[in-house]
Amino acid sequence: MAMAKTLPCHDLTHLSDFDALLSADDYISICGYGSLLSERSARSTFPNLVNFRIARLTGFRRLFNSVGAIFFTHGVANIKTEEIAGLSVEPCEGETIILVVFEIKKTEIPAFIERERAYRFLAVSYCSLLCSGDNGIFNTCFKSSNLFCFLQVVPESLDGKPFTNPAVLCASYSDEEFFKFKCTEGREKYFERYGKYKIHKIWRDDVLPCRVYLRHCALGAKSLGEEVYNNFLDHTFLGDRKTTIRQYFEKAGSKIMEEEPPESLKTRYGG
Repeated sequence: MAMAKTLPCHDLTHLSDFDALLSADDYISICGYGSLLSERSARSTFPNLVNFRIARLTGFRRLFNSVGAIFFTHGVANIKTEEIAGLSVEPCEGETIILVVFEIKKTEIPAFIERERAYRFLAVSYCSLLCSGDNGIFNTCFKSSNLFCFLQVVPESLDGKPFTNPAVLCASYSDEEFFKFKCTEGREKYFERYGKYKIHKIWRDDVLPCRVYLRHCALGAKSLGEEVYNNFLDHTFLGDRKTTIRQYFEKAGSKIMEEEPPESLKTRYGG
């Protein structure tokens, strides 16, 4: 389906920008495609979430291309093997991911924004999910293939029925844009926390999944049924955008699924 390049596309840069996405009773819909596939994990982050359900989103793929700060602070990042990556998603024609959608209250949005401040918040129309990069809004809003942002999207149920309200999706961003628009303290100050690890870039295509995190995401997908699990294996990629997680498991072996999280992450990354 072709689409004019003049469709609206704007950043959600202030708390007030989220008001347009609220339901009549002041709830906002959130998409989860990685750790949040586990309802227990989602509730550890959003204790008051409601209406946790499975959805399908066309035109996106998952990939491990973001260096996760939490992996370092909890001691589960392996610098030597560069198994330090977390998940993001990016537009990809012909791909479909199965994820979850749930609602949080308006009062929870400020903490959500602060916790994910490295992300870009971007609102786009529902039609963008049906378009390719050449003709659609992705060509206007995504200026590189290495981004991280929040998108307003309208996922659908597994039987193909679009949800009533749009949802917020965390997608890729770039180091350049993050430090230009979001990180007020500057690059050097931000990376002080990573100094001893020699990490100087957030978004990379040359890193591997953090083992504990990958195990958790896979278990979360598996808990939602065979269709969701197979979708996770076949529509989630390494940063090279070629190797699926199914192929990675075949190469890396089954020991990844034996990686137990530390006590500090037992609930959040316990599958």
